[in-house]
Amino acid sequence: MKWAKLAVAGVLAVMAATAGAAPAFTGVQEQVANVERAFAATMKARDHAAFVAFLSDEAVFSGGTQPLRGKKAVADEWKKFFAKPDAPFTWEPDEVEVLASGTLAKTSGPVHGPDGKLIARFSSVWRLEAPNTWRIVFDGGVEVCGNK
Repeated sequence: MKWAKLAVAGVLAVMAATAGAAPAFTGVQEQVANVERAFAATMKARDHAAFVAFLSDEAVFSGGTQPLRGKKAVADEWKKFFAKPDAPFTWEPDEVEVLASGTLAKTSGPVHGPDGKLIARFSSVWRLEAPNTWRIVFDGGVEVCGNK
């Protein structure tokens, strides 16, 4: 009985220690997570040209009244998010899935407002378009409940 209590206590301690930790990605998952982080960093750096470099020519961004289709349409519409000195939102992947072929991946995670409040979750699809060159092909987000 004593050993069972110790085992349960150990499991609870590990769970508590890792509850706020960043997810552990490995291999190609980590590579895609890092690409997503670099993509997000363009917003913080206020670098629209760098943002555009991550877009596939065939990119489709949804979430507005109509989907944005193509690199130019996405770049043009998103330019407004780079106009002010401070980023209007930030994001970070907490889920990454990659096909066994290693050529297509999905990322998702929280989107926070400038005050740090959770405002949405994003979901993106990345395609390996050239050696070591991941580009975003689909992107969308959904507001979290109670955010209106």
